[in-house]
Amino acid sequence: MSDARPPLASASAEASVPRVNPWVYRLVLLITTLPVVLRGQRIEVHGREHVPPPGTALIVAGNHRTGLDPFLIAAALPPGRHLQFMAKKELFVPVIGAIIRAGGSFPVDRQANDLGAVRTGLRILQRGGTLGIFPEGTRGGGEVQGGVALLALKGQAPILPVGLSREGRRWIVRFGEPIPPVGGIKALTAAVGERLAELARPVSR
Repeated sequence: MSDARPPLASASAEASVPRVNPWVYRLVLLITTLPVVLRGQRIEVHGREHVPPPGTALIVAGNHRTGLDPFLIAAALPPGRHLQFMAKKELFVPVIGAIIRAGGSFPVDRQANDLGAVRTGLRILQRGGTLGIFPEGTRGGGEVQGGVALLALKGQAPILPVGLSREGRRWIVRFGEPIPPVGGIKALTAAVGERLAELARPVSR
């Protein structure tokens, strides 16, 4: 009897594809971003032309500084792209967790080698979805982890780097050119890290 493990993208009951409820998705974005505008601040989006058209697999990888980051990125994407985040499992508490799941995102255990979350991410990509990841692994910055490169290479999906920064009343979302899923994990991870560092720098007015 073989003990070979099935491929990461194989079907299993425990790794179904999360579905996006578009009404919940839009409502959450409205609730989270409207206060920014009401406080007299503004959200600027740069490089939206770099976002590939809907219907093609895409990994969106951003730097992470504030709790508003995932909503800013999702709101900045062109219509038709529903961003499904691989979010830390600690967020999936009663009520809040149900809302996150309704928006299409799913939990990942950052303290373990969570193959279930990897399989879920690959299924989203196989369906032409948009997978969101903060490859630094935690808010506040740090070294880019290799998981984003692994998913890109396994799922043959380009990585769209996005830099987030704030300058006074300006919240800035800056998309870079997609990084193709080629090479090895180490080289691809380094490329993502370099692009995020560049995109997170302040943008002149």
